[in-house]
Amino acid sequence: MKNKKWWQLSAVVLTAGLLAACGNSTETDAETSSKDKTKGENLAEEQVLNLVEIAELPTGDTALATDTVSFTVFNQVNEGLYRLDKDSQPIPALATEEATVSEDGLEYTFKLREGATWSNGDPVTAKDFVYAWQRVVNPDTAASYSYLFEGIKNAAAIMAGEAEPETLGAEAVNDYEFKVTMEKPVPYFISLMAFPTFFPQNQAFVEEQGERYGTSAETMIFNGPFTFSEWDGTNLNWTYEKNEDYWDVENVILDEINVEVIKETSTALNLYDSGQLDRVNLTGEFAKQFQGNEDYVVETEARSSYLQFNQERDGQKTDLANENLRKALAVSYDHELLVNEILANGSQELGGLVPADLAANPTTGKDFREESGDYLAYDKEAAVEYWEKAKAELGVDSLELELLGDDDESNKKIAAYMKDQIESNLPGVTIKVRNVPFKVRLEAQTKQDYDFALGGWGADFADPVNFIDLLMTDSPYNRSSYSNEEFDKLVDLSKGENATDVDARWKNLLDAEKILLDEAGVAPLFQRAAATLQKTYVKDIYNHQVGAKYTYKNAYIEAH
Repeated sequence: MKNKKWWQLSAVVLTAGLLAACGNSTETDAETSSKDKTKGENLAEEQVLNLVEIAELPTGDTALATDTVSFTVFNQVNEGLYRLDKDSQPIPALATEEATVSEDGLEYTFKLREGATWSNGDPVTAKDFVYAWQRVVNPDTAASYSYLFEGIKNAAAIMAGEAEPETLGAEAVNDYEFKVTMEKPVPYFISLMAFPTFFPQNQAFVEEQGERYGTSAETMIFNGPFTFSEWDGTNLNWTYEKNEDYWDVENVILDEINVEVIKETSTALNLYDSGQLDRVNLTGEFAKQFQGNEDYVVETEARSSYLQFNQERDGQKTDLANENLRKALAVSYDHELLVNEILANGSQELGGLVPADLAANPTTGKDFREESGDYLAYDKEAAVEYWEKAKAELGVDSLELELLGDDDESNKKIAAYMKDQIESNLPGVTIKVRNVPFKVRLEAQTKQDYDFALGGWGADFADPVNFIDLLMTDSPYNRSSYSNEEFDKLVDLSKGENATDVDARWKNLLDAEKILLDEAGVAPLFQRAAATLQKTYVKDIYNHQVGAKYTYKNAYIEAH
């Protein structure tokens, strides 16, 4: 059996300006790596890392990815203009230096690294970025993450079918100069350059593969630190191998990384104890059991977990379109018990949609979560009052609802806990739990074929809008039919008219979150953390708060 490692959902990238992330580094990743260590240091003879994932890989196409597993894979096997350093700051990668930005913030020019190649030997050029970006915004691609391109010239019109993809403000000045023209300033634009959706694609290879592209390792192409194999599109394991043609291969220490999807913690722990895994994720009682162990590590995450309430199904309003029913469910469970007893992995209570420590007020420095406050706190009496109102409005005495969640051990426990809490505190409500594979859950939510679900979002960039605009009426991630005209207006203002007015923009986002939570458009569960066991000889796996969750480029195995 090939051995491997874990990891979960999320997606992220640090914002470079408006909302208080740190300034950009001017070091390249290679410079940082060579300063930290050299191959001549105390390295194990065998540089093989064995990891575990808790969810399947849904796609091998950067244009279609929407999940943390996919983004983690792409961050190892592909590379964009920038990548994230150990502090989650964007630093030049395929770009040779920081972008040149016009005074009005509407034009970015990137100089590309000559000598970078695809795994088929083709050079990586500016045309690969033009093609990839046009493909993402093309409505025919149906890329959920296309909304991140909205600030680029003509992107919105292209996505609406009102302009051709070729009119996108992305231009190959020559093979190694890439120019981007914006319609409006986007304060976090440089941060997005490290996000996989903005990575280049090899047009000839993609078109040769056609519909098969990205459905298996054999139908993928690579330009990053590692290549990819042993994934057939449905199986539960894959392997990374050092890419000897990578432009910075001299700073890649690992020769191989084996990954296997294991959803049961006890199974993963047995493999870890026998030395077949180098790292495992811990849940519940296992997290408690290993606290104090020298291998025990807690990784904080800029990730919110919440209940998503589906208000429309098959063209018809659902019972969860009733605001009082949503509120009854939202205040019927004990957050403290959930994080301390059920999860017990360092996760924290969460009082809103936007997680803590993501972004600070650009004027006062106050954290968004702290300034916005807490909503929908646990309140059994209020839950019953809302439920009584909902029954009267719906004309029912009882109700059965299905709770959709992933089929890994942690999500099964959370779903069981929610069922117990809701049924105990809302007499007459019956919860049927449906745990399914991660990919199946995503498909069900995309089709809005569910009642309510255990959902979550990890930051793609360090700005509250990355969470708040998920619930806009026309957002591809609003898979619940939540809609509020004033909410939409405020988010639009934050991304348009007030984009460069930091105080007005901040207030827009605070007010928008308040509207969403006052109506229980979603119900906060917790801010995720990950308790892990990691062998002490495993070094320099970068854990990112934003963007792709992990970087393995700089990792290595110490002699032991």
